[in-house]
Amino acid sequence: MSQDNRLPDDQHQALLVGRVWRDTPEGPALVIVRDGQVIDVSGSVGNMADLLDRDDAARWAASVTGPVLCDVTTLLDNSERSPQLAPHLLAPCDIQAIKACGVTFAVSLLERVIEEQASGDPGRAAELRDELQRLIGGDLSRITPGSDEAMALRDELKARGAWSQYMEVGIGPDAEVFTKAQPLSSVGFGAWVGLHPASHWNNPEPEIVLAVNAAGVPIGATLGNDVNLRDIEGRSALLLGKAKDNNASCAIGPSFACSTSTSPWTTCAAPWSRCASTAKTTASGSRTRATCARSAAHRRNWSVRPSAPITNTRMASCCFSAPCSRRSRIGTDQVRDSPTIRATS
Repeated sequence: MSQDNRLPDDQHQALLVGRVWRDTPEGPALVIVRDGQVIDVSGSVGNMADLLDRDDAARWAASVTGPVLCDVTTLLDNSERSPQLAPHLLAPCDIQAIKACGVTFAVSLLERVIEEQASGDPGRAAELRDELQRLIGGDLSRITPGSDEAMALRDELKARGAWSQYMEVGIGPDAEVFTKAQPLSSVGFGAWVGLHPASHWNNPEPEIVLAVNAAGVPIGATLGNDVNLRDIEGRSALLLGKAKDNNASCAIGPSFACSTSTSPWTTCAAPWSRCASTAKTTASGSRTRATCARSAAHRRNWSVRPSAPITNTRMASCCFSAPCSRRSRIGTDQVRDSPTIRATS
């Protein structure tokens, strides 16, 4: 994979911050990528959460100095080796909570409703798809969730027996928000991603990941892999926690691109996904943020909604539906019996 495919399109202007693993005894370090060099700034800030909480985070990251660990090409190459060599990338988040928002794209919402009601019957799926399109009468993404129009559609779908839990969080007033992974449990670019051994139907699930501070303000963005265990979470919404929070099941990276006046986080595009399985099947595609049922700001507000001022709370990575840290230094013994896939961008 070329460097151009592993970093943002505006990598030469982007302000990239991340975490790397150094040879022991040094361990993890915060780094800034500047002019193709990976600069260790861990002597100036303790962790990523503290960096994001700075009032001048982007300005500070643009000017801070420190020793050069290596060039960025070496870092990326080391991260893709097996086993990985130090220094290599870790997930850019550390002690923050990792929240995810599901059912964010209108087309995905419809297909999940169809999947739920068709029970694997292709003929029935085609009938349902046509029926839903007639009921909706156009592009579902044009409907504002929670609006009068959305509620009228909800009532109509309920009356026709076409309502579902997916439709509720897709166009209803409340977004789906769940805890994706524990702090420090995400893996980084090039690491192996863990799949629960009970799952036999699964796929990578590329997401846009926002890095937000304790006040809920977006500081930057990157990519993530939500790891979809379709045969588990698709059976019941109550199985979502079991399906989502597993060893090495969250991949984030390669680094956070800080929001600046020239590269605001709002310009980030949904990732292009090209997924190959051991069965040699390949799926590819992309989505624009414009087709999301809810805005990023709306989902962020549902992820960070304190009833009182936040104190000593770390809110970090909000996955809006692959790249990554160590081969899961959660402990390789914990994941060695699980099928794995390689995390890439």
